Amino acid sequence: MTDAEELRRRTREFLAAHPPATTDRLDFLRARFDAGLAWVHYPQGLGGLGAPRSLQGVVDAELAAAQAPDNDPRRNGIGLGMAAPTILAYGTEEQKRRFLKPLWTGEEVWCQLFSEPGAGSDLAALGTRAVREDGGTSRSSEAERGGQWVVNGQKVWTSGAHNARWAILIARTDPAVPKHAGITYFACDMTHPGVDVRPLRQITGEAEFNEVFLTDVRIPDTDRLGEVGDGWRVAQTTLNNERVAIGGMALPREGGMIGKVAQTWRERPELRTHDLHQRLLKLWVEAEVSRLTAERLRQQLVAGQPGPEGAGMKLAFARLNQEISGLEVELRGEEGLLYDDWTLRRPELVDFTGRGAGYRYLRAKGNSIEGGTSEVLLNIVAERVLGLPAEPRTDKDVAWKDLAR
Repeated sequence: MTDAEELRRRTREFLAAHPPATTDRLDFLRARFDAGLAWVHYPQGLGGLGAPRSLQGVVDAELAAAQAPDNDPRRNGIGLGMAAPTILAYGTEEQKRRFLKPLWTGEEVWCQLFSEPGAGSDLAALGTRAVREDGGTSRSSEAERGGQWVVNGQKVWTSGAHNARWAILIARTDPAVPKHAGITYFACDMTHPGVDVRPLRQITGEAEFNEVFLTDVRIPDTDRLGEVGDGWRVAQTTLNNERVAIGGMALPREGGMIGKVAQTWRERPELRTHDLHQRLLKLWVEAEVSRLTAERLRQQLVAGQPGPEGAGMKLAFARLNQEISGLEVELRGEEGLLYDDWTLRRPELVDFTGRGAGYRYLRAKGNSIEGGTSEVLLNIVAERVLGLPAEPRTDKDVAWKDLAR
């Protein structure tokens, strides 16, 4: 399946068999997945047709023209952008068939249990423990699946955990080896006894983030992704996809924050000054360059999994959002200092363009932290993209249990 016309024909036949106006939304999404029109580059039977990723736009255009329902991707961004490609790359056939369909349709929302109070930027230093209870040794191979793991620890900055059915989780399974080597990757059922999700109130007044306490949470070994002790390599797939999902979003010209500022500039001529005009022009050009660079990055993904280049896009995304939102507050003057609502809420998604300027300004402060801090991403770009010498790391070959904490 490499021909756009054939894919367009298939999509039109699907729409004729499942008219959006008269088909239940969830039934439509499930049928779309089964027809291979969910993400066309995935294998047949898993929501795709094994087609080039670039042809997804052909399907999306036909469905949009027919006003077909979508799967509300912003509500399950972690599932679609991070969990799904990791499951596809490292999951067993049984895991792929169990998880991918309800993930794509939005029936099961996913969150990410990675960061910890003592392991944020240095994620490999994480201390959440997973101990194998029975059915094999701590270093069992794929052929020895069985038994369950007992997990204890704390995770933090967990976006959407209060809405999530599943989580991607990394935990330490061998403290006697260096920190990167003793980690294993799991899918964690958020309804398990012992999973305690607590809100973290943010500068916006909302609590889209959470801290999650794991107390004797039992995870079957069948929910492990990848080999025991190979979780860091599996996590790199997640993190590389995360940076592209955050920094490489598909946007039209003047999409995102720059569009809101440009709209205010056109509609409110009394607010204009020469200095603000120069700053707006500079940021408009930078936003457009970033948008086109993200498009090029997405085209490169046709050839395989994302690499460290996504770190550069995430860096640009954070800096631009913060500068643009700051300009918007200045442009609006006194009214830019207003904030609409400090009520503690636990929203299902982050809505930058649907809220006021004050919300955008405050929420953008988190962009340089979430998805990898800008400082860590600068290191990734320097070492893995530019090939500069790595920073000295004295703990690289020290067993995790012997590290100073």
